[in-house]
Amino acid sequence: MYNNKKKTKAKGGSSKAIRNLWIIFGSLLLLTILFFICVATGIFGTMPSFEELENPQTNLATEIISCDGKILGSYYVENRSNVRYSELSHYMPEALISIEDERFTEHSGIDERALFRVAFGVLTGRKKGGGSTITQQLAKNLFPRGENLSKPKLVLRKFQEWITATKLEHNYSKEEIIAMYLNTVAFGHNAYGIRAAASTFFDKKPIEMNIQECALMAGVVNAPTRYSPIRNPENSIGRRNLVLQKMAENGFLTQAECDSISQIPLDMSHFNIKDHNTGQATYFREFLRGQLNEWAKNTVRPDGKTYNIYRDGLRIYTTIDSRMQHYAEEAVKEFMGKELQPMFYKHWKGVKNAPFSNVTADEIDHILETSMKRTDRYRSLKNAGVCMDTIKAIFNRPVPMTVFSWKGPIDTVMTPMDSIRYYKWFLQTSLVSIETHTGHVKAYVGGLDYRFFKYDHVTQARRQVGSTFKPFLYSLAMQEGEYTPCTKIPNIPYNIQLPDGQFWSPGNSGGGGGEITLKNALAQSNNWISAYLMNQFGPEAVIGMARRMGVESPIDPVPAICLGVCDLKLIEMVGAMSTFANQGVYIKPMFITRIEDKNGNVIQRFSPEESEAMSEVTAYKMVELMKGVVQSGTGIRLRSTYGLSYPIAGKTGTTQKNSDGYFMGITPDLTTGVWVGAEDRSVHFRSTRLGQGSHTALPIWATYMKKVYNDKSLNISKGDFPKPYVPGVDLDFNCWQYDNDEHDEYIDEF
Repeated sequence: MYNNKKKTKAKGGSSKAIRNLWIIFGSLLLLTILFFICVATGIFGTMPSFEELENPQTNLATEIISCDGKILGSYYVENRSNVRYSELSHYMPEALISIEDERFTEHSGIDERALFRVAFGVLTGRKKGGGSTITQQLAKNLFPRGENLSKPKLVLRKFQEWITATKLEHNYSKEEIIAMYLNTVAFGHNAYGIRAAASTFFDKKPIEMNIQECALMAGVVNAPTRYSPIRNPENSIGRRNLVLQKMAENGFLTQAECDSISQIPLDMSHFNIKDHNTGQATYFREFLRGQLNEWAKNTVRPDGKTYNIYRDGLRIYTTIDSRMQHYAEEAVKEFMGKELQPMFYKHWKGVKNAPFSNVTADEIDHILETSMKRTDRYRSLKNAGVCMDTIKAIFNRPVPMTVFSWKGPIDTVMTPMDSIRYYKWFLQTSLVSIETHTGHVKAYVGGLDYRFFKYDHVTQARRQVGSTFKPFLYSLAMQEGEYTPCTKIPNIPYNIQLPDGQFWSPGNSGGGGGEITLKNALAQSNNWISAYLMNQFGPEAVIGMARRMGVESPIDPVPAICLGVCDLKLIEMVGAMSTFANQGVYIKPMFITRIEDKNGNVIQRFSPEESEAMSEVTAYKMVELMKGVVQSGTGIRLRSTYGLSYPIAGKTGTTQKNSDGYFMGITPDLTTGVWVGAEDRSVHFRSTRLGQGSHTALPIWATYMKKVYNDKSLNISKGDFPKPYVPGVDLDFNCWQYDNDEHDEYIDEF
């Protein structure tokens, strides 16, 4: 009896203990569930909504894309652009999964085995490896923790990331999660996301990366500085080989393949940090930045906010052709760096006050001081309240600096004032090339090197245009008068009466007497014939023609504009010249064809702005006139020196004292203009033979076009200009009069 009571009591105690354990377990489970519900509903802190998971807010770079699909550059806070999974090399996910999350395809955002391993390691002091899955890391990247969190907040944040990870797994496929992760992770060296990393480290698209490059990038994400192939190549190659070994262990490659690939050295020969000062078309990209900022301020997103080109991941599809841009930049470097600049140094060697011409020492000091006041250094000091005497002392104190040279940047020590004078020696140049029948700008070179010379000579600078202005006058004569290329005019000086009663008559570089056809007059850049035509039509009518051809800069209505005394932009001149090859229709130069948002939706398309400037017949007459410049005029070097035998119309230009040299070249498909001159007009060659446009600008045009013609992928026409058919009108102008011995080269003087 006693024993039964004892057994009953023991049995009742055991049941109570089990019940208590279940109560404790149930309570803990309930508390855990309530805790996760509170975390998920945002009671302990804001959680990302479903909409935010669908559209995570990350800083995406705006990409500038050429017409042939190359990325020219980006505008960004973080250099980051998204890719789709289909745009990745298949090695990249394999490498990433192998090193970061081996059971990625098996779990639903949380890897329980990894968590237990981490917990056991913490308890035993043998912590080995992390427990975060790729999805958890993505959650952390999309919704950053912030800095200096307390331990309780850090633990809470970890739980929030778990819940966010499960939401991501619920809303996205594994492939999408991999792509999102690779889009958000930092690879170091200002490369955010795999697209930027592939471009920065290898100059490739992500899909073009080979297995060792993918392994390298998968290894870098763990610690971008420690495993940087640039800063720590030994660590980097060791990490890469570890990734390769993990890939072998996970069946993505054989051990033999792993051992073989591990022997391949790092190849960082294409490494190039992408910033606003380097890469292709730097001047164009900076010009476009201003245009896009203005567009963004006036364009509203679907959410009612205006666009931001640094954060919204826009895709700007431009008219620039990366191949032609490359040829243009090469042509500038080849001629300016190897020929013209050395010639300029030699020309001025040993000359007092070089490279300034016909100015006093006081005037030189004034030029240098004016240049000093344009510098950022001066503006910073002035804004800080530093007096002028102190500023001048600072500008005459040697400091370390990097300066431009055609052989590469030079690290040196010199005073800021000496650096200003050093830069005065450099001849500057610009080139713009426009597709004749579309107005698309295909190549744009605004200066020598944007890192050192920020001023853009294509769209910012206005310089005297010299004889390149004469086609406006001649086209007016063809349009309004009964003139043809074969019309003969007495080759004598002409006087034009000015409003004050005085007379103006230009000088002329060639001889006079007899009659000369308009074709020969333009070919020889004859100033007397220009004065004759100006007297027939007047400055206002000539300006009107220039306006119809797209020139917007101010022009004073004086007779001397027939010789190009007005200051115009190169982009205006080239746009105007393309009118002749486009059958008299002016097309405003275009830079952008369309803009897309980060998802590829078209926000805006751009269409050409066209207007008829002259008749088709007048335009053809002008082409025939300007062919004479190349056949045996101031542009004959295109034939004799550079061997360009294709149909080309052109016009050289040289301004007062050889301060500016031009060549405008027109082909059936392309119109390209080149300017050469120094920053200050008092810096120039002292002889017209060396300083004229046919000697300074024409060679760049010729070098560029030879490269363009030789690239068959561009499909640039080598045929003749189309002749319009007009019943009863003879458009054969076989009136060329010249003597090869006498007219091998004309001097094109202002």
